[in-house]
Amino acid sequence: MINNVVLVGRLTKDPDLRYTSNGTAVATFTLAINRNFTNQSGERDADFINCVLWRKAAENMANMARKGTLLGVTGRIQTRNYENQQGQRVYVTEVVAENFQLLESRAASEQRRSSDGNDYGSRPSNTNNQGNNYNQNRSSQSSNGKPNFDRDDSDPFGSSSIDISDDDLPF
Repeated sequence: MINNVVLVGRLTKDPDLRYTSNGTAVATFTLAINRNFTNQSGERDADFINCVLWRKAAENMANMARKGTLLGVTGRIQTRNYENQQGQRVYVTEVVAENFQLLESRAASEQRRSSDGNDYGSRPSNTNNQGNNYNQNRSSQSSNGKPNFDRDDSDPFGSSSIDISDDDLPF
């Protein structure tokens, strides 16, 4: 069976670092991830994915990542359930992260945070805020200097075919 998850998104708030009764570190966090398509009003929605990270990696994330940090996360989906104080069964689905990677420098993160003032802790309203939407034009950089991660369906080689002889191939 395969249960692999790869996510790229921004932290909605600082990671919440706690310790179990036996001293094991555990960090919980939520990633805001833009969808690849627009809604009926032409704007991009986001998904908010709950994640958990254990041990030394959890401590590292709590020390290095802050609200709005762009992260890459690999892990697996896990479901669990428990009985709450009212006696109701509660089901939880979350990503158990095995690894994470910071995808922007701390300086870039600080600069973005101070310049665009985005609040990644709340669901996006129906606005055209460039800070939340990196896909507004088809160029590699938008007018505000931020990268554009939109998919480009154009043919990179134009309409002509590539002429490569067998002698040029490495195999």
